[in-house]
Amino acid sequence: MARLGHSSKHLSKKFVFLLSCATLLGVAFVADVFWSTLLSSISSAYQPINKSVNILVPNATINKDDQKEAVKVKKDRLAETSLPATFADLPAPELEWEQMPSAPVPRLDGYAVQVKNLLYVFAGYGTIDYVHSHVDVYNFTDNTWGGRFDIPKDMAHSHLGIATDGRYIYIVSGQYGPQCRTAVTHTFSLDTETKKWQSMPSLPAPRYAPATQLWRGRLHVMGGSKENRHTPGLDHWSIAVKDGKALEKEWRTEVPIPRGGPHRACILVNDRLFVIGGQEGDFMPKPGSPIFKCSRRHEVVYSDVYMLDSEMKWKVLPSMPKPNSHIECAWVIVNNSIIITGGTTEKHPVTKRMILVGEVFQFHLDTLTWSVIGKLPYRIKTTLAGFWDGWLYFTSGQRDRGPDNPQPQKVIGEMWRTKLHL
Repeated sequence: MARLGHSSKHLSKKFVFLLSCATLLGVAFVADVFWSTLLSSISSAYQPINKSVNILVPNATINKDDQKEAVKVKKDRLAETSLPATFADLPAPELEWEQMPSAPVPRLDGYAVQVKNLLYVFAGYGTIDYVHSHVDVYNFTDNTWGGRFDIPKDMAHSHLGIATDGRYIYIVSGQYGPQCRTAVTHTFSLDTETKKWQSMPSLPAPRYAPATQLWRGRLHVMGGSKENRHTPGLDHWSIAVKDGKALEKEWRTEVPIPRGGPHRACILVNDRLFVIGGQEGDFMPKPGSPIFKCSRRHEVVYSDVYMLDSEMKWKVLPSMPKPNSHIECAWVIVNNSIIITGGTTEKHPVTKRMILVGEVFQFHLDTLTWSVIGKLPYRIKTTLAGFWDGWLYFTSGQRDRGPDNPQPQKVIGEMWRTKLHL
């Protein structure tokens, strides 16, 4: 019995010892797991930061101009990766262009009319803050500039309406001054033989870049932008004229044009009056600006073609190969077809910036169909075109930034020509 009791005590002590060891091992294991987890958490907090993660800096002040520039750069990069910069170009054959003597001054939104072998080039912007107040004349026979003379003091400088009967040139309405100043209603005629100006009855309301043409003894003025420079006008007025003088005291209201807006070609050929291309909307003067600083607004460029028939009804004809604007004086008539050089097309779908046109278009009057017959030396808008002895000429306007950038940049006075084989 004594021996058995001693053994029981010994076993109890051994059991307690083993239980204690197990407990200590359990605690150690739990502590180890806890410590490992803690170290992992601490370690992960000090891992290198991925460059793609945005870091917010508290109390940081970002300049608004820097924000705008950052957005601009982001859009440009997006445009580069989304679409090629020349997305608006159409396939066209190469033409051999020859550079001729440049105009005495560069011009944007200048206007021109050809009378026989002479191209009369009127006013226009020199820069956005400066406008020209004179006429330059180019002689296609000897390819020289000369015969400069002034315009009337109260005549508009840009966004004119212009037409000729082969001797007298008629100038209607338009914008007076630089930037985005107001339009005027003044109308004049110029005798190209005597270089004398004649005042005519004012237009019923001011218009920017209205479609203008002589037809059946009447001077027709259509569309353009209204007084705020942005809203399209549908109005159509006419007045009887002869030898540079108005035969009536007031303008007559005619059938409205189906779609209003400025910067269109208006052409009379084969007793048919055509209105081609153009846009709705334009830059507007910034509210409260003492210099009428230009402010960008939404514009819609279109490819519409309309014809006014003998019954004074408008007909819709096949559209241009692509939307085109700023082509008021960019056209000539060659072999029963209309040739149009350059212009502006729809805005870039990503950057929303203006895109210039670098193609030469032909509208066949017998079939009423369009074709692209060549490329210009560069993309350009508001060209002033002429045609003489088989040569297609163009001068002035605002050209692109380079072969891979169709946005407008430099205002030029260069003159180019190419031999047409139609």
